[in-house]
Formats: sequence, structure tokens, C-alpha cells
Amino acid sequence: MTHFLDIHTTSQADLRHIIDNAQAMKTARAGRPKGTQDDDQPLAGHMVALIFEKPSTRTRVSFDVGVRQMGGQTMVLSGSDMQLGHGETIADTARVLSRYVDLIMIRTFEEATLLEMAEYASVPVINGLTNRTHPCQIMADVMTFEEHRGPIKGKKVVWSGDGNNVFASFAHAAKQFEFDLTFTGPEPLDPEGALDGLYTIERDPHSAVKDADLVVTDTWVSMHDPQSARERRHNQLRGYQVNADLMAQAKPDSVFMHCLPAHRDDEATSEVMDGPHSVIFDEAENRMHAQKAIMRWCLGV
Repeated sequence: MTHFLDIHTTSQADLRHIIDNAQAMKTARAGRPKGTQDDDQPLAGHMVALIFEKPSTRTRVSFDVGVRQMGGQTMVLSGSDMQLGHGETIADTARVLSRYVDLIMIRTFEEATLLEMAEYASVPVINGLTNRTHPCQIMADVMTFEEHRGPIKGKKVVWSGDGNNVFASFAHAAKQFEFDLTFTGPEPLDPEGALDGLYTIERDPHSAVKDADLVVTDTWVSMHDPQSARERRHNQLRGYQVNADLMAQAKPDSVFMHCLPAHRDDEATSEVMDGPHSVIFDEAENRMHAQKAIMRWCLGV
């Protein structure tokens, strides 16, 4: 079974195939209305279940539209719609869904939920996000960088902020795509220890960003964080805001990314987000193209 669970569990050759295929599909449909189907219909006759235990804008819309463009159909399910983890085991849910659909994408909290779904499903499972990783986002980010600046191999990527699930997937990507990754952020928010060796740490953000090809950040707070945690994180991360002064330390042709949604003028200023270095909306669009290629790879179509 060909699941897409994490970047570090997918081979370098397959990751490169996915990125190249995503770019080719994007190019092939340039200028078309968004609802127009692709020339080839690789998902014709296929049903895709999109499961959301966590709210979503980009993941939901990009997967839904992408499936339709490739000729497939979607079934969008929220945690409240299902017995997922509420009386029925994840394993039994996976077995049942496999009788109805050809592919499952799940956006959930615990990584264990994803892994159990993949273990017991008899159809491919895609990681749409867990508390630990967000591989689809980083595939879109690699695609976006290469679209603007060429191969990412050997480039300097700097993450400023919290060592969260998106950073974890960047760390996995650094090894697989062979780029240099620097983390700059406060020690209490360092990435998990399992990622050691995949990146370097530089506490001073201005030193970290010097000569960077790509500067990345993410929201300082999760939608589920209590107010006390929000205030603490703002105090911890204020010095790691990506602003014009920080971007001036990077290379003149550097690019800025943020996976969105953003809290403007917290983790990054509007001046940067709307400025000449920013590719955040190309990055958001490329979620769809990258995920279309991931789905094709999973299904072998």
C-alpha cells in the first residue's frame, strides 16, 4: 500500500517525482477556469474521503478542488460526522471506509490516529496534518521555492519562530532534498529531540538569517491554545518576528514563506507578507498542485 505519511518515510526519488509531476500539472492547466477538469482524468471513477478532525481552509479546499479537477469525487467528513475515536476504533473505521472509498486523507491531532488508520486501511492514506508533522505543506513549499529560484538543493533555509509540526516536516525535507536548515527561536520552543541532526540552531535571528535563500515562519499560537499560552508565546517570540529589518539580512533575492493562516504583524509584518520577497499566495495555491501529484502517486495513476 502506497501511503503518504511523512516526508522522511518517502524516498528521495519518489519525492522528486511528486514535485516534478505537480509542476507539470500546474503548467498544463495554466489560464484555465478553476472548475475546468484536467485533460487527463487520472481519478475518474475514484472516490476520496477527506476527514477533518481539525478545522481547515487550504487543506480542505485544495484537496477537494484537486480531486474534482482530476475527475474524481470527494466525501468531506468532520470528526463530529463520524464515530472516529468515539465508540468505534480507528482500525474499524479504516476497514469500513476502505469498502467505500479509494483514498483517504486525514487531518487529525494525534499521529497515532494517522498511523492506525494507515495500518488498517486497505486503500492509501495521506497525512493532511497531525500535531507532529505537515508533509503536504512542505511539498508545496519546496515546489514554490523551485518555481521561483530553481533547485533547493544546497540552499540556506531559515525558520524563525516555534519548532512546531510544520518545522518538523521542513527538517525531514532538509535531509531528503539536501538543503541546509537553520532554526532560530527561543529555547523553550525548540523542535523535538527526534529531529536532532537535521538542522542547526542560531539563537540570534539576525545572525541566523544572514545570507538566507528562504526565510520561513508560522503562527505563534495554535487555534486550540488557551489565552495564557497565547500571551506567553507572544512574549517568547516577539524578538523573532520576520520584519523588513530581518529580511534585509537575507540574500537580496531571498523569498519569504508562511503556510497561513497568519496573524499579521505578529509573526510577520504585513510589509513583508505583501512585499517583494513574499511568495505566500503562490505557496497556498501550490498546496493543490502538490497534493494532486501526491494523490496520483499514492494511486499509481
